[in-house]
Amino acid sequence: MFVPDNKRPSAHHSANQSIVMVAVYEVLKGAVALLVAFMVWRLHTRLPELIQGFINGLHHVIGSLLAVQLQQLSQFADKANQNWHKAFWLVTVYALLRFIEAYGLYRDKTWAYWYSVLGYGIFVPVELYYLLVKPFDWVHLGIFLLNVFIVVVVYRNMKRKGLL
Repeated sequence: MFVPDNKRPSAHHSANQSIVMVAVYEVLKGAVALLVAFMVWRLHTRLPELIQGFINGLHHVIGSLLAVQLQQLSQFADKANQNWHKAFWLVTVYALLRFIEAYGLYRDKTWAYWYSVLGYGIFVPVELYYLLVKPFDWVHLGIFLLNVFIVVVVYRNMKRKGLL
């Protein structure tokens, strides 16, 4: 006997779990952002030297695997030191947006589905562009795959909810 996907108990349960996983991911991103904001606030005068020490330590462990990203982190630390108030508030607002999105997804709010699918969907072509025109980068590949995965998960749940 054929049972549509939206009538199967396991499909419904699995869809909710997948959204909860996306919400947890958003909470983790928000928590990391808050940690960064705290570091910018408390350690802004020492941030460049602390980041450079972190980069040097990582270089011994992973070599040049994330050289481009670590260089960008170092540049961020320099800019955050110069404009630490702006950096603090930008990262704090980013963290709050992540927490709001996580709350909305966890509470199964329609606005959160749209916010999430549009927010992640915008970056899919950007990451694809980086993969096609720039030298290969595992980080961009991982971000691209993660963004596609999240868009698919949220899209499937939007369909299940009848939003599409």
